[in-house]
Amino acid sequence: MSETRQNWVEHDGRRIAYAAYGPDSGVPALFIAGAGCGRRMTFGQRGLDEYGIRLISVDRPGIGGSDPDPGKDFDTVAADFAAVIDAVAGCPVPVVANSQGAPFGLALARTGRASGLVLASPIDDLGYPPVTALLTAPHRDFVTAIAADPDGAMHDLCGYTAAALFDMIMADYPASDGVVYDDPGFREMLRAALTDGFAQGPAGYARDTVLASSPWPAHLMEPGVDVDLLFGCDDAVHSPDLGITLAGRIPRARRTVVAGVGGALLWALPDLVLRRLGSWSAQRPG
Repeated sequence: MSETRQNWVEHDGRRIAYAAYGPDSGVPALFIAGAGCGRRMTFGQRGLDEYGIRLISVDRPGIGGSDPDPGKDFDTVAADFAAVIDAVAGCPVPVVANSQGAPFGLALARTGRASGLVLASPIDDLGYPPVTALLTAPHRDFVTAIAADPDGAMHDLCGYTAAALFDMIMADYPASDGVVYDDPGFREMLRAALTDGFAQGPAGYARDTVLASSPWPAHLMEPGVDVDLLFGCDDAVHSPDLGITLAGRIPRARRTVVAGVGGALLWALPDLVLRRLGSWSAQRPG
């Protein structure tokens, strides 16, 4: 397993925490994890040396070791992560965003700090009316309730714990994801990531969920870089149309649907992402 190195940068008077995985000599790439998780989450560790990638996994404000930000939104988080990239790399780097991390990845790309963006099993813009209309009734009710009362939704979501979120993730997944979700090593990593993510309490997770489940600002659809959307064909969680609508709204987006896997695609087939990161890294100046 690759060595892990933890650190932080200061931005706007707050600490933004991150951990580095892979070789010190590797080309940096930034990873934005899914709901409730941050720097303790990673993927493809066996391939980081092979592809020469130093994966920088970051905590959103209020998650893990990053200080909370009362004014947190997509753009403030993007500025925080841009500061990490400036400190670690000093030039644009490839970015991977998983699940609930997707809109934060789009916002980061707009800062000019991303050389390319992979959205792996990304959450969709669930508050966008054509997408909302495709949701199951319970999921649609959840999204419309957040839109109607964001503060009330924040209060309700603050009732979650790391253990409850872990149980929810593991409660229902397709058989094709069993190779990942039934693996003791993955479960251990996810538990540790969620425990660390909730170390300051549930508010960081709750705010992220309200942001990600509300209609996304239109400017997120202009990231200014190549965007690869990767979905497993058995994924019934992240997007009701497996990203067809989302890809159509993002210039320079390319959508790929992979057979035989669901929402665990990033861990089942990490080489799909690492190869793309490697191709962008090869274009890095200097």
